[in-house]
Amino acid sequence: MLKQLISQFLQISTNFSFEMTGIVSYGTYIPHLRLKARNIAQFWNKDTEEIEKGLGIWEKSVAGVDEDSVTMGVEAATQALERAQIKAGSIEAIIVGSESHPYTVKPTSTIIGEILGVGPKYQALDTEFACKAATAALELIAGLTKSKRIAYGLVIGSDTAQAKPGDALEYTAASAATAFILDSKNEIARIHTFTSYSSNTPDFWRRDGQKYPSHGGRFTGEPAYFQHVISASSQLLKQLNAKPTEFDHVIFHMPNSKFPKEAASRLGFSAKQLATGFIVEQMGNPYSASSLVGLAKVLDIARPNQKIFVCSYGSGAGSDAFAIKTTPKITAFQKKAKNKVQDQLNNKTYCDYAHYLKISKARNYHL
Repeated sequence: MLKQLISQFLQISTNFSFEMTGIVSYGTYIPHLRLKARNIAQFWNKDTEEIEKGLGIWEKSVAGVDEDSVTMGVEAATQALERAQIKAGSIEAIIVGSESHPYTVKPTSTIIGEILGVGPKYQALDTEFACKAATAALELIAGLTKSKRIAYGLVIGSDTAQAKPGDALEYTAASAATAFILDSKNEIARIHTFTSYSSNTPDFWRRDGQKYPSHGGRFTGEPAYFQHVISASSQLLKQLNAKPTEFDHVIFHMPNSKFPKEAASRLGFSAKQLATGFIVEQMGNPYSASSLVGLAKVLDIARPNQKIFVCSYGSGAGSDAFAIKTTPKITAFQKKAKNKVQDQLNNKTYCDYAHYLKISKARNYHL
């Protein structure tokens, strides 16, 4: 009996014993335009039911002609600042993760910093790593705030995902942005620890000068997505000495509906744990913003002291996994927060495929 009690105590004291830094605020921006997957399928004379059931996506969010990764990032960051009543000048670092930066040579982070009124005494950086560029940025800012090199750090994941017309990616490639402000005090949730798993797996790529990305088709699943997501997740669970059942919510990168559901099943997470942050069916895959929009949706409704598991994935390839726990302060934050993720998902205007092509071409012309 005594041995059992000691074992239980050690288990409790080991789990979530690492403490990195805290999330003090967050914001999201999801464009109101939507394009239904069946409209794309009909244009290309594809079986609509086969497409919808195969990908598990009914519609995707579409950036307007005057929207890009900068404008969406500004919207998300502004919401995050206003929710916590933090002055932009208090931000000491901005890292923007995206694979659709408007400029090849000119940082997105400084443009956003200038619009927000942050500068000039701050660190600015852009990251690129397919769909995990923003979670890599989250690790970097977590390190800076944990070491107290900076007070407030801003992480932004923003993408206007691109796909060649008629390609399988066109059904899922979406647009959105999310922003997280980190600090080591007044946190609504704490990042307790994280881990990463990386390899040279060329499942998705775009050479300089190419307009649209290429991908390895079915190769993007088993040896790419699943190897990295499951490996990073397993590493984190082992590091925490925790079981999947100990978490209240889980979010994986969502390139489609099938992959995250399969990853959750293999690791031992339930459909209920996955449900709250599962946004892909309603908005597609906004690349760098995908897993973090899912996290934002969970934080919109999470109760104090709930444990959240997050694992991103970026082609090329790599995954970042995080263990997060909410604090009692999240309740007051939620009561004051307006225009939550579900509100934005519900606020939509449908466009047809012809209008979508027109917007895409016009945006590419202006850029």
